[in-house]
Amino acid sequence: MTKVLLSVPPLVDDSPHAALLEAAGFEIVAASWVNRPGEDELMRDLDGISATIAGSEPYTRRVLEAARDLRVIARAGVGFDDVDVEAATDRGIAVTITPGANNDTVAEHALALLLALAKNVVANDRNTRLGSWIRVPTLPLRGATLGIVGLGRIGRSVARRATAFDMRILAYEPDPDPDFIRAYPVELVAFERLLAEADFVTLHVPLTPQTRHLIDRRTIALMKPTAYLVTTARGQLVSEADLAEALEVGNLAGAALDVFEMEPPGDSPLRRSGKVLLSPHLAGIDRRSFVDMTSSAAQAVIALSRGEWPEPQIVNPMVKHRFRW
Repeated sequence: MTKVLLSVPPLVDDSPHAALLEAAGFEIVAASWVNRPGEDELMRDLDGISATIAGSEPYTRRVLEAARDLRVIARAGVGFDDVDVEAATDRGIAVTITPGANNDTVAEHALALLLALAKNVVANDRNTRLGSWIRVPTLPLRGATLGIVGLGRIGRSVARRATAFDMRILAYEPDPDPDFIRAYPVELVAFERLLAEADFVTLHVPLTPQTRHLIDRRTIALMKPTAYLVTTARGQLVSEADLAEALEVGNLAGAALDVFEMEPPGDSPLRRSGKVLLSPHLAGIDRRSFVDMTSSAAQAVIALSRGEWPEPQIVNPMVKHRFRW
């Protein structure tokens, strides 16, 4: 029986992805790890595996060359920077994602972090529990400028929601959707102008060599010292050392991070900063999106096993002529 590794476990009772795969005739194998595995641990689990419902484990060239039976890496999500796509293509392995499955929950989480920063939710809760009655005026969102870096599915979901708060919305996007721009009050601007004018900056771009450390000492210097940074995209977009320094000396007012350069973040100085809100890379996972993502990933595996080609989900279409189940 063909084996599928569930690197993403069923986090909710009604998640149907395992049942979908079993109904299609696959044998389910649960991953042996709890936290993100190393290469050796992943290679051991991939022995005899034909497809994976993948999380953020490292599908490096070394791992893929050892995984002789692997045919599909089906990411439950839209990011695939932990997959060496070139190596997968060389090996005839199809890489798929689940576009549209979690953009709304990421947007909701980004705005939750933004609201928590603006309204000082965590400190107010803590102080009140300790018996204090400190009533410091918080920041309004109405009339504030939100800078959205990346206006793809998630960035557009953020913009739609931000309009309800009567925010002025700036966006940086090299390839914008013209229909969306016509429909919503979003002003497209250069990246540098966005940083200079925004009261809140939220990041929604993929990790590429060009976007690595997009936020560093140089770009932070372009921002207002009263501005706040929110990131729910990829940890490597931000230089944590430069961000920590800027917060310590007062070059930024605060930040909220759901993603980190190293996950878990270890002894990152951001963990000790009172100006930072942190969450454990869960912006894309709520009860609805988890079901949508894992089901979509499972359906991609099933389709490929039947000789079908789920075009919108395929990351490496050039593998088609080499792909064999």
